[in-house]
Amino acid sequence: MRPFKYTRASSADAAAGAVSANPNAKFLAGGTNILDLMKEDVERPNELVDLTRLKLAEIKAAGGGVSIGALAKNTETANHPLIRQNYPLLTQAIVAGASGQLRNMATNGGNLMQRTRCQYFYDTAMPCNKREPGTGCGALEGLNRIHAIFGWSEKCVATYPGDMANALYALEAVVRVRTANGQERTIPINEFHRLPGDTPEKDTNLQHGELIVAIDLPKSSFAKNSYYLKVRDRASYAFALVAVAAALDLNGGTIRQARVVLGGVAHKPWRSTEAEAALSGKPASEESFRQAAEVALKDAKPLAHNAYKVELGKRAIVRALLRASKLA
Repeated sequence: MRPFKYTRASSADAAAGAVSANPNAKFLAGGTNILDLMKEDVERPNELVDLTRLKLAEIKAAGGGVSIGALAKNTETANHPLIRQNYPLLTQAIVAGASGQLRNMATNGGNLMQRTRCQYFYDTAMPCNKREPGTGCGALEGLNRIHAIFGWSEKCVATYPGDMANALYALEAVVRVRTANGQERTIPINEFHRLPGDTPEKDTNLQHGELIVAIDLPKSSFAKNSYYLKVRDRASYAFALVAVAAALDLNGGTIRQARVVLGGVAHKPWRSTEAEAALSGKPASEESFRQAAEVALKDAKPLAHNAYKVELGKRAIVRALLRASKLA
């Protein structure tokens, strides 16, 4: 690990100001991702601005929904009564991520900011446009079993590794951020992460120095019928090959509206509005779910070693929707 300056922020404005003033500074919250990246010499900040003393960990009812502090720990969030009762999909997604020890340290804001687990990104001896723009994408023609089948570009085929964000996309969350000049702005969650395009080094649409202060969840009609399914190589300490955040708003046996978000298949959580439209007004049945799964995966573009994700994705969608609808 390279030497760095340590700064303890006294306020959100001071934190945003300190990072904005230094192009090589990073925020430090739980540290579960940034410290690993620094140890591997992937990230090389010369200053870490510690956020842990800031009062940004409150989880409270707000505006008919819930506001979740960016510094609330993943464990606290998953177990909070407001989340368990009204947003069980989020609880399930958080619990599916990482391990108990990591969830006790990881913060909600940091969870959104975690970087890909592509082996070429972590191996500094290999080319990676995300780590060093212009060097090439080692995974494009390399071993790409865990990589994207949607939204990738010639510059990058990496996937977003998180679970919590998949649920947040289904729940149409809004991210609140503080700028260096003390202003706040909001970002709809579906606009928060980026596809790689020509700039895969940019994971999100945050400007340097902008600080996540909260995640706002609107009132949800999906509490009774939702399910998070994560398919991985082993039961723990593994990232998703394919994940599905599925939610249904049912009127009797008819689907009023649906949410289908795939994880592990793109550079950001991949919401299938096409599958959701295919489900709207249909009976909650395995046949309807299979039709929606076909629609969701029809435009997939697998790489040399990950075509299995297409069929796996279809089956995962059907299984998640069956669980959400209580038919399985």
